[in-house]
Amino acid sequence: MIDDRPEAVSRYPLQWPLGWTRTTPTRRVSGQFKDHRVWIGIPRAVARLQTELDRLGAADLTLSTNLKPRLDGGVVANQGEPSDPGVAIYFRFKGRATVFACDHYYRVSDNIAAIAAHIDALRRIERYGVGTIEQALAGYRSLPADTAADWRQVFGFTATEPVTEDQLTTKYRERAHIAHPDRGGTDEMMMHVNRARDFALQEIRG
Repeated sequence: MIDDRPEAVSRYPLQWPLGWTRTTPTRRVSGQFKDHRVWIGIPRAVARLQTELDRLGAADLTLSTNLKPRLDGGVVANQGEPSDPGVAIYFRFKGRATVFACDHYYRVSDNIAAIAAHIDALRRIERYGVGTIEQALAGYRSLPADTAADWRQVFGFTATEPVTEDQLTTKYRERAHIAHPDRGGTDEMMMHVNRARDFALQEIRG
């Protein structure tokens, strides 16, 4: 079943894979995923995804979204759609870390259903004898999670420590000095630090 594993990324908040292009909000569209002529909801979308991952032979599954999870692995009811409806599914395919992510649609359920449909399409490759599923999945491997949402850990603050914008700025400059490409870092490292700062400011300013 899809759940969170100790060795995996967290289910909440969304941990987007580093290097995976985001869809700008103005370019998102309405999904066309239905179940018996009714727009698909979270439970049915997750069930579709689970089915496709089982058929693929995936293991160690973690579905990461901005929907708060219940202790039993379900989703807390009546949350509404988060401002960021992105979805990332992390798993292992034949022992290799693999990830799919989608934020093309306005609704979380549509993004989950889209990943399920994508996996189904990839599995068809082997049916025609042209390529293998391993070849198809090669480009989806080894992408780490974007843990910027856990900004306290990124900047070295404790979970309960009060943080001011001035304190954040000091820590940000320290991390940016290391992460910047001109100082031995990489573009991805710098992007990660910038995103962590954005998450921090959003929380600090309320």
